[in-house]
Amino acid sequence: MDEKETKQPIEEGAEAPKAEKKKTAKKWQEEVAAAQADAEESKRKWYAVTAEYENYRRRTQNQSAQRYQEGRNDVISALFPVGDNLERALSTITDENTKQGVEMVLKAYKKVLEGEGVEEIDPVGQPFDADVAEAIMAIPAQDGEESGIVKQVYVKGYKKGDKVLRYAQVIVTQ
Repeated sequence: MDEKETKQPIEEGAEAPKAEKKKTAKKWQEEVAAAQADAEESKRKWYAVTAEYENYRRRTQNQSAQRYQEGRNDVISALFPVGDNLERALSTITDENTKQGVEMVLKAYKKVLEGEGVEEIDPVGQPFDADVAEAIMAIPAQDGEESGIVKQVYVKGYKKGDKVLRYAQVIVTQ
């Protein structure tokens, strides 16, 4: 009996630390699992914030570039009346030297527009298109002419790429 009595207290004493160790290990496992879940949540939030910031950065960069381009287009548009006046002056000049000088200035003006990617809109002889022109007058169609054809450009129009900077003012047959 001595052996059994001796073994029982040892086993009972051994069970208590094992049970306690199991509870402690389980508690630690729960804490580790909770910490891992928190870490994953933080990581997910970090990715979301990073992606949001990248989108914001791209959006503001695009907006800045667009505003810059619109500002350049506004300055170019302000020059159009100057070109119109140069062309009017050229048509009325009788002195050959003065005419050559104005032609040189007009050529430089057109070169600046070309350098900026600005093209003239010349719809003469084409069907009227409200996307690039504005009809300011309608004249009766002559024999053999179709209705709705641009007969004459009164004020030149300009576009840059697909964007119309100034609509051409035209006379259309009716």
